[in-house]
Amino acid sequence: MLSSRASSVGPMTTKITTAGPVFRPDEPGFDEELSGFQLGVQHRPELVVGATGTADVQAAVRAAAGRGVPLSVQSTGHGRLVADDGGIVVTTNRMAGVTVDPATRTARVEAGARWGDVVEKAAVHGLAPLSGSFPGVGVAGYTLGGGLSLLSRRYGYAADHLRAVDLVTADGELRHVTGGNDPDLLWALRGAGSAFGIATALEIGLVPLRTVYGGRLSFAGDDVPALLDAFRSWSAGLPEATSSSVALMPFPDIPAIPEELRGRYVGTLAVTHAGPAAEGAELVAPMREIGTPLVDTMRELPFTESGTIHNEPAQPHSYTGTNALLTELAPAVGAAAVELGGPTAPVLCVVQIKHMGGAMTREPEFGAAIGHREAGYLFSLVSPAFGGDAASARPVHERLMSAAEPWTLGVLPNLVYGTDRAPLEARSVYGEANLTRLRELKQQRDPANVFPGRVPL
Repeated sequence: MLSSRASSVGPMTTKITTAGPVFRPDEPGFDEELSGFQLGVQHRPELVVGATGTADVQAAVRAAAGRGVPLSVQSTGHGRLVADDGGIVVTTNRMAGVTVDPATRTARVEAGARWGDVVEKAAVHGLAPLSGSFPGVGVAGYTLGGGLSLLSRRYGYAADHLRAVDLVTADGELRHVTGGNDPDLLWALRGAGSAFGIATALEIGLVPLRTVYGGRLSFAGDDVPALLDAFRSWSAGLPEATSSSVALMPFPDIPAIPEELRGRYVGTLAVTHAGPAAEGAELVAPMREIGTPLVDTMRELPFTESGTIHNEPAQPHSYTGTNALLTELAPAVGAAAVELGGPTAPVLCVVQIKHMGGAMTREPEFGAAIGHREAGYLFSLVSPAFGGDAASARPVHERLMSAAEPWTLGVLPNLVYGTDRAPLEARSVYGEANLTRLRELKQQRDPANVFPGRVPL
């Protein structure tokens, strides 16, 4: 490990001086520095820079640009798509500061901060961020990739609330990007941020919110067809304040699983209602008629406990997944989810169908590089990839995606995980008009492709 001194990067003479640690593949700490939540995709760069501040990020960018090698960034390592082999990886977990300004309803969040920290600090002032379902996810990667929140039907994507970015660009300079001084770049950072630089800090808007009504209703496998049918008609009539999803999963028969779910195929309705608890309970009431729930956690809860609504696993593990943004929830999609991804599937497959729409259909001031805002539902798949083996799940995922293809608009980039296939087709992520504008901006701002990502030159 090298720290606070000049070091040759690889076989060339470019020097890098940092305050934080620098790791090479043959040095102690290299693997630990790269380890993140996604264990199925392991990076093997030439160098890892453990950034402690903006100057370290600038040094890494200048070294990568000088050598002509690719540069990437990792915060929590949740959304790894493909391994970064060669080049330089910047880790930002040491940059985790969060400051809330209640007067302007904003938070300044450093690049390595996680949502749980922002939620806690905002709650002191009766505010909440557009955070996701799991508080351990990093703020920067989530937001710059769009950010689908528990509150998105009411308030839009997290990227829609991105006010400003401190960004190290391809020339190694630090820029404070806002809609006032660079509206084109702010537009691109709201959805395609990783292709234009490394963010060292974000300024995000917060919303006035202390509590929500929400939780889970889980039903046994025999009730799953009725759950899907009811969800289709029920969700179509929900107000924008209500976000909901259905997850279908065969639970393994192991002691770690709660007894009421162990060894069962289960359908779970998850709800977040950003409004009065009595109103939320009334909205959920029709879904209780499906059957007797195995699990019922519906209640009013402080937003600081919003991570319990989906109750996702907190331990790092290997997984692979993909998704499709749909025009509508056709009965054939639900039928395929049960037939192809249910208990008879050759691999464990978690299928989730999330209700979209509401405020997500509306562009914010200065816009955002987010595609397919008209989507009505998100159809997503996740499977464990034991030992990093994603190949066994791929045929199942491909058959499910094929079943949804007639209603597919594109892909939500933040929910594609651990695949060794070619990077996502940019058109499927951003749409034709957004992609054309992004490519033009990429040619202007990063013509050497220092930040390879989903925007091709």
